[in-house]
Amino acid sequence: MDELTRTIRHAAEHAAAYRRSLPGRPVARPVDHATLRSAFSRPLNRSPADPLTVIDELVAAAETGLVATAGPRFFGFVVGGALPAATAAEILAAGWDQNAFNAALSPAALAAEEAAGTWLKDLLGLPATASTGFVTGGQAANTAGLAAARQHLLTEAGWDMARKGLGGAPRLRVVAGEERHATIDRSLRLLGLGTDCVETVRTDGGGALDTEDLRRALASDPDTPAIVCTQAGNVNTGACDDLRTACDLTHAHGGWVHVDGAFGLWAAASPATRPLVDGVELADSWACDGHKWLNVPYDCGYAFCSRPALHADALSYTASYLTRADGAPVGGADYTVESSRHARGFATWAALRELGRDGVAALVDRCCSHARRFADGLTAAGFEVVNDVTLNQVLVGFGDDSRTDQVVQAVQDDGTCWTGATTWRGRRLMRISVSGHSTTEADVDRSIAAIVRLARAS
Repeated sequence: MDELTRTIRHAAEHAAAYRRSLPGRPVARPVDHATLRSAFSRPLNRSPADPLTVIDELVAAAETGLVATAGPRFFGFVVGGALPAATAAEILAAGWDQNAFNAALSPAALAAEEAAGTWLKDLLGLPATASTGFVTGGQAANTAGLAAARQHLLTEAGWDMARKGLGGAPRLRVVAGEERHATIDRSLRLLGLGTDCVETVRTDGGGALDTEDLRRALASDPDTPAIVCTQAGNVNTGACDDLRTACDLTHAHGGWVHVDGAFGLWAAASPATRPLVDGVELADSWACDGHKWLNVPYDCGYAFCSRPALHADALSYTASYLTRADGAPVGGADYTVESSRHARGFATWAALRELGRDGVAALVDRCCSHARRFADGLTAAGFEVVNDVTLNQVLVGFGDDSRTDQVVQAVQDDGTCWTGATTWRGRRLMRISVSGHSTTEADVDRSIAAIVRLARAS
């Protein structure tokens, strides 16, 4: 066996052993960061090292600092664990070492993105004619969608954004709910629009956009073009905006609707939850993550736009040395802000093939059912679930803020499961996000028992 084969096989065996260990290993453990850093921080060797030895040293150094985010009892940050076929496809992508800039550099990478993008749009209820950019995640997808919105509205106002920039440009409005995700504001900073341009709209009891207040905001300045940022899946409660009404109101004023659907856009994939995103197809741009509910490896997200040419105009570039394949469609880097692009389409294609349409729907339904099981179990134990569990998010209070933080810390230190904390409506709360394909009812019950035990001991 040659050295390359031995090395890759050795690394794959380590990876598989780790994945097999996830159901039984602690999800996280307290880390001595100084010891962890010292395991990696050694003098750089002068002469080459044996690749097998390097892999073994890497595994040993990383072991105490690995968090079982890919396992069945990690319930933080809306993180899903990568599916088997998607994981294997990622290994192939690394072995193939493709740059997915365009079809001249990797025809296969672009073809996989095109096929997977078609499947994604169908599952998510988006127009078949929309463009799909494979990006790093929801942040990059939000930035791409808002860049297209900026380009469109300024062009409609007679301003050449690409040539003149923002100096002296007509004013744009950004209208967004008070519970928008923080990455919207970050995108606005990156795009030069700034956060002062945001006009905040009230949200209802679950955190969804108040459409009557949106109506008021749009009518207050009808002559200024508006980008309206909506949500499919509030980051705390899982609540979805009334997308149909938001789109109708915005388009009546000549505005652009962007949907931040990092995880909630996947509600469209299941008949049971699809009504939560009714009207999603009416929007102008959409952001979604693959490494959340689709359970593909990091990093992977999707930026969709109803106007493909505009999408490419806002983000693409040309240079004399950049060769395009004859007859190749627009795609790849044209829809992102990256030139050296990881070939993310392979893992997405593999995940969708492994699950199929029914499997994606079942994954969404199962996670929502697990979230309700969490809510029912913790309520029965005497703790307060403060949100209506409409998707996969559960917010739990354990008394005052200090006690809630103590319970969350105790759960994280215990290692049975991992949950995060958040501040919502002025209260500190435990935030449980169920997104992993491998989570079972037994995992949920085991986690509930641990949370109850630790809460009662606090």
